[in-house]
Amino acid sequence: MSKHERLFPELQDFIADRLAEFERIPKARRALLDELAGLIVSGAASDQPVRLVFICTHNSRRSHMAQLWALVAARHFSVAGVEAFSGGTEVAAFNPRAVAALRRAGLVIEPYTDGKNPTYEVSFAPGMKPIQAFSKRYDELPNPTEGLTAVMTCSAADQACPSVLGATARIAISFDDPKAADGTGHEARVYDERCAEIAREMLYVFSKVARHP
Repeated sequence: MSKHERLFPELQDFIADRLAEFERIPKARRALLDELAGLIVSGAASDQPVRLVFICTHNSRRSHMAQLWALVAARHFSVAGVEAFSGGTEVAAFNPRAVAALRRAGLVIEPYTDGKNPTYEVSFAPGMKPIQAFSKRYDELPNPTEGLTAVMTCSAADQACPSVLGATARIAISFDDPKAADGTGHEARVYDERCAEIAREMLYVFSKVARHP
């Protein structure tokens, strides 16, 4: 079985499009992503799981997208020993607009619980154990509390959280908030663009990790 056959076909097509877009990543941005790749490689050298915790303010949009695309990218490039989590400096809910964008990209996301902060089960490959996704603080279970690499995905969380308890490394890779388009006629387009951008950059990171001997 090839690495591509371990992902859903629609998702494979989405990934192929993003892989063709690496040249769209600005040089300065690539340097930042290369730094994240280096942190992953360094962590893997310790023979311990590399635990990435993606953090934004509400754990509702960008941090979830980054967590899930990091896991997909690791699977696509057969990078073992990487775990990805997400959290916020506050708790809100996994935004349904972000959920919809990820579904359009080819991930399978099903409701698991309802309420103000519902839990979703996310799959990206046949037969995999679904990932449970819901809004939580970055220091709440199931997130690790030690030996983690904190990846700040929004500038507000970066400023509000200058240090992350238990983090052995911290890096800020901020994305624009698609929330600005909520309720507008171009809402879906903006969410799809942000989803594609985060996917493209996580795939770039793991392409670098995979090339390391």
